[in-house]
Amino acid sequence: MIRVIGNADEFWRLRITRLDTTENFDLEWHDDILYRQPSPDPGDEVELWHVEAVRLDDPDTVVRIATCDTQSEARDLIERINEDLTDMTKSEFEIAYVDGAELGDTGVE
Repeated sequence: MIRVIGNADEFWRLRITRLDTTENFDLEWHDDILYRQPSPDPGDEVELWHVEAVRLDDPDTVVRIATCDTQSEARDLIERINEDLTDMTKSEFEIAYVDGAELGDTGVE
C-alpha cells in the first residue's frame, strides 16, 4: 500500500445525511387509482442524522462517522470534525475518524 501524505481536507469532505425511519408507507398504491391521500396517522416518524466522510477521489467511498438524533446535534458535530479535517493530516484524520467506522458504498443501510 502506498502511503500518501497531505492535509485531510485534500482527501475527504464531510456531509450530513437525513434518514427517515418511518415504518409506514407514505402512499398506498393501487393500479386502478392514480393517487391516494396519505393516511392521516403518520405513525412513529423518526429521523436520524448521519455524519459521514466522503473520499474526494472516490465519491462512492462513504464512511459513517456518527449517528445523531437531531439535526442541530449533527451540525454541531460536523463543525467540530470539520475543524479537525482542516488541521489534521490525512493519516491523523483517518486514524481518528475513519478507522473502525462503518464503511459502505453509499453510507445508508
